[in-house]
Amino acid sequence: MWKKKKTQKREEYIKQEESRAEENLQELFFAMKKSSDFKTYKVGSSNYQISYINTLIDHQLLNHSILPILKSNKLFTLEEAKDYIPVQQLSITDDVKEIRRKIMTGHIVVQTDESNEQVLVIFAGRTEGRDVSIPEVEFSVVGPKEAFVESIDQNTRLIRKRLPLPQLTLKELKVGKMTQTRIGIIFLEEIASQENVDTVIQRIEDIQYDQIIDSSFITQIISDNSHSPFPQLLDTERPDRVVEGLVEGKIGIIVDGSPHVLTCPTTIVEFFSASDDYFLPWHLATVFRLIRLFAVLFSVLSTPLYVAILTYHHEMIPEELMTTIVASRADIPFPPILEVIILEIAIELLREAGARLPTKIGQTIGIVGGIVIGTAAVDAGLTSNVLLIIVALAALASFTTPVYQIGNTIRLIRFPFLLGAQLWGLVGIAMVMAFYIGHLIKLKSIGRPFFAPIYPLRFRDLRDAFIRLPFSRQSERPVQTRPQKFKRFNQSQSVEKRDIDE
Repeated sequence: MWKKKKTQKREEYIKQEESRAEENLQELFFAMKKSSDFKTYKVGSSNYQISYINTLIDHQLLNHSILPILKSNKLFTLEEAKDYIPVQQLSITDDVKEIRRKIMTGHIVVQTDESNEQVLVIFAGRTEGRDVSIPEVEFSVVGPKEAFVESIDQNTRLIRKRLPLPQLTLKELKVGKMTQTRIGIIFLEEIASQENVDTVIQRIEDIQYDQIIDSSFITQIISDNSHSPFPQLLDTERPDRVVEGLVEGKIGIIVDGSPHVLTCPTTIVEFFSASDDYFLPWHLATVFRLIRLFAVLFSVLSTPLYVAILTYHHEMIPEELMTTIVASRADIPFPPILEVIILEIAIELLREAGARLPTKIGQTIGIVGGIVIGTAAVDAGLTSNVLLIIVALAALASFTTPVYQIGNTIRLIRFPFLLGAQLWGLVGIAMVMAFYIGHLIKLKSIGRPFFAPIYPLRFRDLRDAFIRLPFSRQSERPVQTRPQKFKRFNQSQSVEKRDIDE
């Protein structure tokens, strides 16, 4: 009952907000004249009145293609002016809401008379933006060196350049009551599951938030479980990675103003696969992927194991190593848990300082600060040199994740493991591990299992999960995406030799 009343109040609020829109064109222009960059004036001796926002339009297009036609001695009707003006996007309308939206997106409004509600709307928006550059977050030594930018049109072009197919479909929506952000949903029509496409479209259309600034807003809002620390949509700045996902039957989400594109549905193992894995021979790619998985486990479990063993399980330490650990902790006044927390917080402070400062200063602070603080902490007897080595290696291992989002998750989930290790030792670590595994099993990505292909176990998808088999062994698309066409190619033909001598 309470939820129903809350929904009714929200709908009433939305209707009230929508009713505040100006009822006629004169009220709209009167409201917009309060802004100094809104221009409205008559053109020459003609009766034409043009209105636009000065900071949004292309002045070269206005001066060379629109004003000369309107300033000519001939008097045109709006229909005739529409035929004479050499601009592609022209329309005649009397809908005040539509006119308001057009003006705010870089259109010029032409009236034959100030009192005439019917106007000619001409698109003259600027196309300025950042040039395509190399990836900064997902840099690859080999492979393409192009990254997405903040323009939805430019990002769509980067994808279409790699997938020149008529089946590549783009559906555009506007989300955010105040920002009216353009969001593109892109997929291969004959491959992507229509159920997945409808799910993504419905969730984006149901967004009630008033501002959508970046793709990370979409990730948090449409996720199946927004309270989970694990990201349920893959965030990437590489066009080749998006194209790879589209070919497998995934859906891409492009947000205007964001240099990152989302793909879904996704799985936990995808966050540990890098673009390099497909540019290197499968033997090397498999080894590097396993190294990254081991690094993540080491980063999460190394310091909790240190606390658990020193607090509860001394018998697990070999005699040869016991002497070293006892000597290093002889003058330490703190218990292992406090010692670990001090170093972990110091590492997090260095990370945040390095990320927020300018590049050159941040690198210097990170290196010098780590060396100085670590050495001083050991000399002052606040921590042992053994733990310092473990924490440093754990921090280094957390940087091996190719996707930045999952790296932040790893930084967070380490602390519950530390708490479990302090309370119950190895049993506590096992309990926290069981909790996270249960959470991952329940987690979904737009309704598809997030923990696949581990649970449910799918042997077909294991060909490109923890290991990567040769391309000739990957003739079927992943079950996770529920593609309309499972077959990529005929595997029996791919393994046949094509030598001319045979």
